[in-house]
Amino acid sequence: MKHHKFVLLIIVISQFCCTSLWFASNAVLTDLIDNFNLKTNALENLTSAVQFGFILGTLLFALLSIADRFSPSKVFFFCAALGAVFNGCLTFNENTLFSLLILRFLTGFFLAGIYPVGMKIATDYFEKGLGKSLGYLVGALVLGTALPHLLKDSLQDYSWQNIVLFISILAIFGGLLLFILVPNGPYRKKGTALDISICYKVFKNDQFRKAAFGYFGHMWELYTFWAFVPILLITYSNLHEVNFKIPLLSFFIISIGSIGCIVGSNVAAAIGTKKTAYWSLLLSCFCCLISPFIFMVDNAIIFISFLLFWGMVVIADSPLFSTLIAQSAPQKDKGTALTIVNCIGYAITILSIQIISYIYHTTNTTFIYLILAIGPILGLIALKTSSKLSKN
Repeated sequence: MKHHKFVLLIIVISQFCCTSLWFASNAVLTDLIDNFNLKTNALENLTSAVQFGFILGTLLFALLSIADRFSPSKVFFFCAALGAVFNGCLTFNENTLFSLLILRFLTGFFLAGIYPVGMKIATDYFEKGLGKSLGYLVGALVLGTALPHLLKDSLQDYSWQNIVLFISILAIFGGLLLFILVPNGPYRKKGTALDISICYKVFKNDQFRKAAFGYFGHMWELYTFWAFVPILLITYSNLHEVNFKIPLLSFFIISIGSIGCIVGSNVAAAIGTKKTAYWSLLLSCFCCLISPFIFMVDNAIIFISFLLFWGMVVIADSPLFSTLIAQSAPQKDKGTALTIVNCIGYAITILSIQIISYIYHTTNTTFIYLILAIGPILGLIALKTSSKLSKN
């Protein structure tokens, strides 16, 4: 048991280090716009490029059953190293919008061998207590995603290039740490043959399908919210003439989700995974619905408190859905099942980000965030139709 706790700690640290690659460009966005003469829609385009790379990566990883056929720790390290290299290439002076998009795409592609593969490694070590383990793991993803914003705030005396390179070094360190200290888990069952049919066979399982649809609804909201956190803050500060430290507040609003993941996983152990996921999704749906009206409140403390609460519940259900998905898939296919669900989920994020961004640039109304509620509503319907909602 002590050995398993050590392994979980290493996986968490490695995930934290490597997933910092995700929003590296978002944290230095103004610098990229200034240095490479980008247009104001660079946020959604660079973010979507990462998501698209992740989608293609997860699709190929799933079709080829990479995480089930090869050592997950080796796959993790290989992808962390290459993701770090392409992230570091952002600092080249010769970059254009096209090359920046390609670099973010490639970084996203190799993130497909980090986040879902990290979850796969956890399932290889934990049969009991998987939910709590994935809670810590997704919590690490949240902190890693938020980290670039903190670096942007705390390293103001350093160039944006140094911030980007620091993130790349951190990712290589995380990959190397896991490669050296985490061997194949005791519950790992190696997939021996390429079986493309796994990607659709798993959806024939009713409980797997419902958990996956709940996850898809959650993903419609999650990354668009994260990408727009700085814009939410800027919009409020312009409306009420308040001076916010945007990077620092963005870090706290996103990173507080790690607490949500851990709290949610512990609550799930007491009242059930599906029930906890349902309530978390319901609360984040509520945040989407009242978000346009919170801008009208002339109290910065209330506004920030609302965003902190939203940041906590928007991600709290993610490890719970991953737990339900992993538990519903055959042991030998867990890596592929987690990967294909991630692939579809992140495809949904691109659609959401682009729609919200387009409406934001054409109307500039705070009511656009109501659209984020569509995903949670559909996810809640999928979960509610499960007859075992209160039993798992």
